[in-house]
Amino acid sequence: MDYITTTELRTKSKELVKELENGNSVPLVHRSKVVGEIRPRIAAKPLTEADINEILRIGEKLNLPKLSHKEREKIYRKHLMKKYGKGLS
Repeated sequence: MDYITTTELRTKSKELVKELENGNSVPLVHRSKVVGEIRPRIAAKPLTEADINEILRIGEKLNLPKLSHKEREKIYRKHLMKKYGKGLS
């Protein structure tokens, strides 16, 4: 598929999906002008053990206080009261 027009998006969607699954990008044409490009989504790679350890190390550097669920709920309710007032249940 060399290109796809805006009117063909409805009728040639199967061909467009096949092109995207193959990793090809397709120019989008509207009124005889190329207005954009439809690209396949980049697949996210799974986290490795090294990535997880890096995230944990960064979390320890932040040195955030340990809050229980009850304390987080209390802070959240206080924020809602400040933002929206007493009308919220």
